[in-house]
Amino acid sequence: MVNTIEQDHQRFRQIVHGKIRKDLRRFLSRGELLGKEGKRYVSIPVHDIDIPTFRYGDNSGGVGMGEGQEGDGVGQPGQGKNGQGGDAEGQHLLEVDVSLEELADILAEELRLPRIKPRGQHRITTIKDKYTGVRPVGPASLRHFKRTYREALKRQLAMGQYDPDNPVIVPIKNDLRYRTWNEVKKPQSNAVIVYMMDVSGSMGDEQKELVRLEAFWIDTWLRRNYEGIESRYIVHDVRAQEVDKKTFFSVREDGGTRISSAFVCCKELLAQHYDPADWNTYLFHFSDGDNSSDADNRTCVKILKEQLLPVCNMFGYCQVASAYGSGSFINVLTEAFPNGEPDESGPKLITSKVSGRDDLLDSLRTFFKAGR
Repeated sequence: MVNTIEQDHQRFRQIVHGKIRKDLRRFLSRGELLGKEGKRYVSIPVHDIDIPTFRYGDNSGGVGMGEGQEGDGVGQPGQGKNGQGGDAEGQHLLEVDVSLEELADILAEELRLPRIKPRGQHRITTIKDKYTGVRPVGPASLRHFKRTYREALKRQLAMGQYDPDNPVIVPIKNDLRYRTWNEVKKPQSNAVIVYMMDVSGSMGDEQKELVRLEAFWIDTWLRRNYEGIESRYIVHDVRAQEVDKKTFFSVREDGGTRISSAFVCCKELLAQHYDPADWNTYLFHFSDGDNSSDADNRTCVKILKEQLLPVCNMFGYCQVASAYGSGSFINVLTEAFPNGEPDESGPKLITSKVSGRDDLLDSLRTFFKAGR
């Protein structure tokens, strides 16, 4: 029999998942993912879930503490020198820690994303046991000694049997606690994500924030599908260079734009470190669509066609709206690759436009609906 507390906890998690799914677009569009980014967890703000707790009021202004008339309320706010208190009901905000795996599953359910089919030699999917809780029954090999000791100690304290001078704790059958587990599939394929971004003068803070949010969700979804993920970052104006993650989202230049410089840098990076036979490769380029010349547009198309698309699972181009960019590069790509340079599993080059934060969810659906 499953412990009642465990049932309540599972039910609570289901409610939280439902709330997150319902407000998923709002989390993306308003940046409400409170990125307490640890290694595996983030904090999600969830509204209107009441947790049963003891709430202690302020009784400092109660009966016998001052003047008052019969029928006056006790300890009511809004009676001080600063005027009346508000009479509207407050909004409850609860921060819930959600693992990145849970977040990716919620995203997949909401967007109806198919699982990615890895390419290359590392296609093994293993079954692993994930410990999810504690219950009062189970095999001896899964006994949770710390929780068993705690239950026995609580029982002896409650019954007055605990002797601090002779602290002997002897568990009985009702004290025993055992770990519970679920079987989860863990993909073992390797994957590399290369993020490229235009950091010229036309890419402002709002454009970079859109890129940051979309890159977070891209990273979350791909890490759910692959065991070994490496992320690399390239920035460019008229020249390109590889940088770390912090620099990628903060650097800004004042120069012009030559998109081909990023594609050349990406090609060299893949050739040096990532054999396409062993790695699933995902390339994403973020820009406002401004490029230096038609000649460079043709160079970009040539590099994509001959060197990048043949070795990658997908090339995603995301164009963010800017008041200063021409926005023409997405048209160059759609004209050069009207069907996305497809192979046997679908299009490799996928484009999307993000005019504002409300478009982020649709952009993610566009990139990953093919299950690449």
